[in-house]
Amino acid sequence: MIGRSGAMAIMLAGTALAHAGPALAAGVSVFPVAPEEPTAVTVRAGGDGKADDTDAIQQALDKARDRTGHGIVFLPSGTYRITRSLIVPAGVRVYGVGQTRPTILLGARTPGFQKGVSTMIVFAGDDQYAVGKVPVPVPTVVPRDKVVRDANSSTFYSAMSNVDIEIGAGNPAAAGVRFRLAQHAFLSHMDMRLGSGFAGVYQAGNVIENVHFHGGRYGIVTEKTSPAWQFTLLDSSFEGQRDAAIREHEVGLTMVNVAIRDTPVGIEVDRGYGDSLWGKDVRFENVSRAAVVISNEKNVFTQIGFENALAAKTPVFARFRDSGKTVAGKGSAYKVSAFSYGLAVPSLGQSGDYATQAEIEALGALPAPRTPAIRDLPPMAEWVNARTLGIAGDGKADDTAAIQKAIDANRVLYFPVGFYRVTDRLKLRPDSVLIGLHPAITQFSINDGNPGHAGLGPVVPIIESPRGGDNILSGLGLFTGRVNPRASALLWRSGENSLVEDVKIMGGGGTPTADGKPLGALTARSGDPVADGRWDAQYPSIWVTDGGGGTFADVWSPNTFAQAGFVVTDTRTPGHVYEMSVEHHARNEIVLDNVENWEFLAPQTEQEVGDGPDAVSLEIRNSRNLLFANYHAYRVTRSYHPAKTAAKLFNSGDIRFRNVHVNGESGYASCDDEGCGTFLRASKYPFDNAIEDVSRGLLVREREFARLDVGPAGGGSNPPPPPAGPAIDKLADGFWSISGAAVDAKGQLYFIDRRFQRIHRWSAAKGLEIVRDHALDPANLAIDGSGHLLVQSSLGAKGGVYSIDPDGPQDQLTVIAPTPVRPGSKARTLLPVNWWNNGEFRDQIDPKTYEFTTLSQMFARDVGTPKEREYVSPDGSLALPAFRTWQQGPTDHVGWRWSDSLNANGLIGGKPGDRVFVTNGSENVTYSALIGTKGTLTDPKAFVNRGGESVAVDRKGRVYVANGQVFVYGPDGSEQGRIDVPERPLQILFGGEDGGTLFILTHHALYATRP
Repeated sequence: MIGRSGAMAIMLAGTALAHAGPALAAGVSVFPVAPEEPTAVTVRAGGDGKADDTDAIQQALDKARDRTGHGIVFLPSGTYRITRSLIVPAGVRVYGVGQTRPTILLGARTPGFQKGVSTMIVFAGDDQYAVGKVPVPVPTVVPRDKVVRDANSSTFYSAMSNVDIEIGAGNPAAAGVRFRLAQHAFLSHMDMRLGSGFAGVYQAGNVIENVHFHGGRYGIVTEKTSPAWQFTLLDSSFEGQRDAAIREHEVGLTMVNVAIRDTPVGIEVDRGYGDSLWGKDVRFENVSRAAVVISNEKNVFTQIGFENALAAKTPVFARFRDSGKTVAGKGSAYKVSAFSYGLAVPSLGQSGDYATQAEIEALGALPAPRTPAIRDLPPMAEWVNARTLGIAGDGKADDTAAIQKAIDANRVLYFPVGFYRVTDRLKLRPDSVLIGLHPAITQFSINDGNPGHAGLGPVVPIIESPRGGDNILSGLGLFTGRVNPRASALLWRSGENSLVEDVKIMGGGGTPTADGKPLGALTARSGDPVADGRWDAQYPSIWVTDGGGGTFADVWSPNTFAQAGFVVTDTRTPGHVYEMSVEHHARNEIVLDNVENWEFLAPQTEQEVGDGPDAVSLEIRNSRNLLFANYHAYRVTRSYHPAKTAAKLFNSGDIRFRNVHVNGESGYASCDDEGCGTFLRASKYPFDNAIEDVSRGLLVREREFARLDVGPAGGGSNPPPPPAGPAIDKLADGFWSISGAAVDAKGQLYFIDRRFQRIHRWSAAKGLEIVRDHALDPANLAIDGSGHLLVQSSLGAKGGVYSIDPDGPQDQLTVIAPTPVRPGSKARTLLPVNWWNNGEFRDQIDPKTYEFTTLSQMFARDVGTPKEREYVSPDGSLALPAFRTWQQGPTDHVGWRWSDSLNANGLIGGKPGDRVFVTNGSENVTYSALIGTKGTLTDPKAFVNRGGESVAVDRKGRVYVANGQVFVYGPDGSEQGRIDVPERPLQILFGGEDGGTLFILTHHALYATRP
C-alpha cells in the first residue's frame, strides 16, 4: 500500500494534497511523473477514450512478471477504453503515472456487461497447490469462455494505485475490480465513477485505501476473502449508491475513517450470514434506512462493532433484519461512542450471551473530519533515486556504507527494484523516509552467516530508527537471512506520527531471493520452505521499543527464523496497527511487554503444522489500555498438535477485545477424476481457548465473541468460578488427542489416540486398555451388530475402512472395499456428528436474483447430496457412505486427506427415517435432521444456536452440545443447564452399563459424568 504522495509543486500548480477527511472530489495524481524504475513495463496505448485499448494494456500486464513472478506496470495519463476484462497476473502492481490520473473506461453498453456480474479488471492467481486444472474458474470474466484462475490465499503483492475507473451507461452488470487476494495486496488512490454499474469492487481482499466510490448500485459487494481473513478499508468514501454503500458477509470488514453519504443503507450484511465487522471513525450522512443492517442474530459469527461513529440525517443506526428491531439515533446529528452486537463475554472465565451495547449522544452538528489514518508520502520532487548515489542493489555488492551515506545526506530515498545487500545496521535520521514500490523485489537483505550478526550479542537490526523520529518506511522487503542469531529486520523507536506500511519481512511464503535459489529444502511439514535454517534463533523481526509507536499498516511478518514476528516493549507512545499478518513462528507471533495506548485493528496470526505447533498467537505482559478488534487467530487445517490458547495475559489489564475469531479452517484447491473444487475445511486442532489469563488463572473458552473487557491488572490470582453441573470424574489421561469414539452393546467405550494410532477401550470392569496400535492411521470408529469395530482410516490415496474383532487375534483384520449403495438396505447409516459446510470458494451470488446462497441452504444442500458408494460392515449391519475424499499437497503418503467423515470428531448412526442431531461448526448451529437414503440427511431443522464439536442425546431426549463446555437443552430447545469440564470437550456420547454415563473426550483426558 503506497501512502498518499504529494506531487511536485510546479506540476500541481499550487494544489495541495489536503486530507482533512475522505474527499468526494476527483483525486489528484499521486505520481505526477513516473518513478525511475528500469524494470517496469509501460503501457503503450492511445488513451483517447475512443479506441479500444484492451489488447495494449493486457500485453503490458502479461509482460510484466520477472524471473521471481513479480512485476510493475506503469499506466500513463489518459482515458483507456476497454471492451473485455483485463487480467492482472499474480504479483503484478499497476501504477498510474502522469500529471492526471489515468482512467480505465468501460464504454456505454459494452457487450458482455449487461447480465449477472462482469468485472472490468480481474486480479488472478497462480496454481497454489499444483493441481493443474483450474478448480473454479472466475465466473465474472468477459468473455465468459475465458478460463482464469481466481486469486487465492497465496496471491501476494498484487496492487493497483492512482488509477480511476469509470463505467458508462447501459452496463448494469459491470463491476470495476475483482480483488479477492491475500497479503500485501491493495487498491489505493482511486476514484470509481460507477454510474449504471453493479459495484466498484466485487470480491475484496486485504486493503483498500483512499478509494472513493461514486454512484452504482453498490460501492463494494463481497464475500469472504481468499484466505478467509480480514478486509480493511481505510480513508475512503461512498456517495450516491442506489441500494447500499457496502454489501457483504464473512469478509471481516474493518473500517477506519470511512464516509458514507446519500444512500439508503451504509453497510448491509447479507441475509443468513454474519460478519466480524468493526468500524472506527465512520461517518454516515443522509443514510435513509439504516447505517448498518445486521443479519443472522444470536449467532456467534455475527460480531458488529463501532467506535466513535458519527451520523447526520440517519434516523436508524442499526436495523436487525430478522427480528425487525432497530437502534435509533438521537436527533439529526449524533455520535455513537460505542456499539456492539453479538456474543458478549461478561468476564474472564465466563461463557457469553448475546447483547447489544449502544452508547449514543446527540450533537448540535458533526465535528470536522479526522486526519487520515495513513499519512501522505513526501512530494515526488523530494524523492532521491538511491541508485544514483553509488548503491548497487544487485544482491552481491555490500551496499551498507553507500546506503548509510545516502541516508545521512538525504531525507527521502527512493529505492528502485533490486536486492540491497547489507552487513550492518542502517541508522535513520529523525526525518528519514525510505520508499519502494514492490516489497517482494525491493529488498534489504543479510547473507547467511554474516560476521556482524554471528555469535552471542545484542540485536543488530537491518534498519534502526531514532527515538521520537518522524520516519516512514513504505513498499520495502527486509530479509535477515537464515542463520544470523543477532539479526532483526526493524528496530523502531520512532514517534506516534511515524509510519510503516506495505513492508514485508521476508522468510516465509512469497519470498524471492537475491540468488534465485529457494529458501531451503522442505524437510518438515511446514507451509514455508525454511527447515534448512534455524527456527526461532533470531531477535524479533519487528521490535518496537524505547518509547516507539506510530502506524503499522499492511505489514506481513512470517519469518520462522525469528523468535517472534512483532514485538512491542517499554512504550506508552500510541500505536495503531491496521491489517497486520504475523505468522509461522515457533514460539510467539505478537508480543507486548510493558506497553500502553496501542490498538490492533484486523491483526491476523497463523501457525503452520511444522513450525507452529507450540506457538502462541498473542502474548501480553505487564501492559494496559489496549484494544484488539477483528482479531483472527488461525491454525492451519493440517495441524495435528493440540494447543491450549490463542492469547496469553500476564499481569495485564484494561484490555478491550472486540470481534474475536479463533479458528482452524482454511481453503484449499484440489482436483481428481470426479472434478475440481476449492474448499473451506475445518481442523480438529484450533486453539482450545481464546484467552488464558495466567496471572488470574482464568480461561475464555468461547472462540467467537463480540465483546470482552478485561479489568485492571490486580495482585494475585483470582479463583475461577465454581463449576456448573454434575460432578466430573477423570477416567484416564496422558493422551495426545483423543476422538473418534463409539460405544458397544455392553456400554464399553472405544476411542482413538490419533497421533499414536492407538485404539483404546475403557470399561468400568477393566479400566483403560489398548486394543490395537498398528500403524493404520485410524480416524473414526463404529460398532457393528456382531460387536466388531468398523474403523475408518486416512491411510491410502482416498483413505479406507477395515473391520476388526477387538477381542480377536491382533494380526487379523478385514479390509472393506466400497460398493454401490444397496437400495432398501436394513443397515444403520453412519454419518459425521459434526460438519463444516461453508461453501466452496465459488461466487455464491445468484446472477439472476443477486441473492446469496445462505449457510443454512449450503448445509442442507451438502448433507443432502447422495453418495453412490458405501462401506458395509462384514455382518451387514452398518453402512458408512463413501464421502468424497480430497487431497491437498503431494499425491504420495505426505499429502493431507479431507472428507466430511475423516474430519469429524465422531460418527452417529441410524436407519432411514430416524431423526438425529448433528452440528455445523461453520454456523455454530446444532441441527436435527432425518437420515435419508444414500447417506443423506434430509429435513434439517435448526435446533439451537450453539454447536461446534459434538452432540449427544440422553434417554430423556435431552440434547447435549459440546462447545467450550457441555450445554444441555430440553427436547424443545430450552436451556436446561451446563456441565463444566476441566478441559475443552471434543466428543461426547452416552454409554456405560445402563447407557446413562456421559463420556467426555478432551484432547488429553477422558472424563465421565452422570447427568
